[in-house]
Amino acid sequence: MIEIEEARQYYTDCDAAHDFDHVLRVLALAERIGQAEGAAMEIVRAATLLHDVARAEEERTGACHARMGAERARQILADHPADKVEAVAQAIASHRFRDEVVPQTLEAKVLYDADKLDAIGAIGIARAYALAGRRGQRLWAEPPAGSLAESQSTDYTPVHEFTFKLSRLKDALFTVTARQIAEERQRYLVEFFARLEEEVQGKR
Repeated sequence: MIEIEEARQYYTDCDAAHDFDHVLRVLALAERIGQAEGAAMEIVRAATLLHDVARAEEERTGACHARMGAERARQILADHPADKVEAVAQAIASHRFRDEVVPQTLEAKVLYDADKLDAIGAIGIARAYALAGRRGQRLWAEPPAGSLAESQSTDYTPVHEFTFKLSRLKDALFTVTARQIAEERQRYLVEFFARLEEEVQGKR
């Protein structure tokens, strides 16, 4: 439905955590998961290649990039069969972690899982700190207590992101294949932030 080089043109104004390198990493994971789970790979690939096309717009406007991305995908793929386009759009609309839209189809679950796997492990840490640097955040802060809403009223850091999002991603995955991949990535993630706290406090 859409090739890599065609999709690349839609990611010219993205931060390092959501650029086309991110899309390609998610694509590799989505292909691995989708093939193992028996998903319709044409839908998985198109949805993955277009899943963050509205990310830069979200940064500017604050609107939900998943919903905007679904609509853009409908426009980009308008010449393809309507049922396939809608399957792609629905997968994109439900790939966001902080959202009430839950993936319903296998293809949507594959995209969701692949996208979340790119947020944990070593690459997840790298992405968290790339965003922290872009936003002028501190490297570390006392691990927050309370809710996400309460944490957002303080000086948000990658430690907050780990506590309120990254540490929870493994248990939010849908497919068996993704959960298996997540095991080692999750261990690395948890060990890193524990080690970071010890180093900050002079214990290591």
